Formats: sequence, structure tokens, C-alpha cells
Amino acid sequence: MNLAIDIVSDPVCPWCFIGKHRLTSALALVREKHPEVRFQFNWLPYFLNPDTPLRGEPYRAFLEAKFGGAQQVNTLQHEVAEAGRDAGVAGVHFNFERIAIRPNTMRAHRLIYRAQSIGHRPEDVDALVERLFIAHFQHGEDIGAIATLAEIAAECGDRKDHVIDYLESYEGTTQVRSLVGKVGDLGVSGVPFFLIQRRLAVAGAQSSVVLAAAILQAMNTH
Repeated sequence: MNLAIDIVSDPVCPWCFIGKHRLTSALALVREKHPEVRFQFNWLPYFLNPDTPLRGEPYRAFLEAKFGGAQQVNTLQHEVAEAGRDAGVAGVHFNFERIAIRPNTMRAHRLIYRAQSIGHRPEDVDALVERLFIAHFQHGEDIGAIATLAEIAAECGDRKDHVIDYLESYEGTTQVRSLVGKVGDLGVSGVPFFLIQRRLAVAGAQSSVVLAAAILQAMNTH
């Protein structure tokens, strides 16, 4: 049995990073009961802050302006870090102090879109998405920069020169914006957001148990 899961996310969303790992644990739970199931993933774009300048903006200053000050940001980041420790088998670690730039994620979304549209192997797409999260949240790399994205893509099996040519053009921009619009038409107003078999929606970084239950419900719904 093949089961499709659409995953709406943004590489600068910490809860999306956590949600990705909770989903992985959920899939393991489902496979314990249904080892025959095969999952098909489709990553869809979302912009947490669509007004981010193309060159990015100072990370900490943005957060303090958005959430009301340094203490509020410290509290939120502590809560995220705590949640991350329990996400998946190995947990998700955050090094917020290393992040200098909050990037515009259009290029990162275009890179994911390209990998899927030209038929990269699912495991390579997954590695690319994972590496983007790691780059931003653990290494503090600027994932809005072409050079950074090209290096990441090359690590995941792509041709660095091809990626640079692609990102230096506007190819894929219209398609990504169209997908963002379609996601909005579905009523998605926050991420992560999971759509299972295009009929059962799960909003937020729910626990692995909740996600597994939703997947099983979708499998049993005809």
C-alpha cells in the first residue's frame, strides 16, 4: 500500500524541524503494524515571514521585535529546545546563539521544489530538507545565500554548478509562489502542517503517537 503525505513547512521554523523528526518516529510506529506500507512525501512551501528581505535580516533583533523583548525570546527558545530533546530517536538540537541571519527562504524552497520536480530519490530529498534545518538551526549558516545552498545541495548528491545556475535565475519562483497560494487556499495558517492521503489534516508539531494515529485512520478510511 502506498500512502501520500504532504508536509507544509518552512526551513526557518523550529517546530517544523521538530515535526519532521516526530513524523519519522510516527512512521516507525505505523510500520510495526503495517510493514507493507510505502510512504510518498511531498514537501510544500510556506513563508513564516514573507516580507523578509532577500538578503535576510538580523535574527535576534527580528525575534525580539516580533515577540516583545529578550526575555520572551529566551523563554520561547528554551521551550523549543526542551521539545526538541524529545523529538524522534536522537532528538533535535538547537544552537540558537549561532544564528546571525534570519534568511529569506524563497531560494531554499526553490531548491526543495527543484529536487522533487526533477525526480531526485525520496531519501535524497529528505536529506536535503534535513540538511537545511541543520544548517540554519545548528550551524547558523545563511540558507538564503546561493553559495551556502549550493554546498548543501552538493552534499546531498546534486551538481553544485547546476544548482548555482538554477538559483541565480528565477526558475522555480513562480511555481513556489503558486504552491504557497494553494496551501493558503487549503486554510493553512501555520506550520508544520501534514495532509495525509489528501483528506486528513494534522496541524502543528503533534506527538509521534498522534501522527501515527492519524496515519492509521487515513489508511482505514476509504
